Amino acid sequence: MIENHSLLNEFPEHKKAIHNLKTGNHHFAKMFDEYHAVDKEIHRIEEGVENTSDAYVESLKKRRLQLKDEMFGMIKTTGLVRFG
Repeated sequence: MIENHSLLNEFPEHKKAIHNLKTGNHHFAKMFDEYHAVDKEIHRIEEGVENTSDAYVESLKKRRLQLKDEMFGMIKTTGLVRFG
């Protein structure tokens, strides 16, 4: 079974913050779109729809993680995330 790595699935508790950033921050929206395009490509490879090298899949996974980390950093700095 292939895991769902959509951003809303990864951070369901931050749905409102993600929506606000996606609609109000062009850079975040661009990263959001790239994240989901990379995630979709990974799924196609894992499902056997596309064939490629393991190194390429790993580079896609690293890019997806990098985008996710950067977007989460933006979510945290919006002040919409409360810890504790």
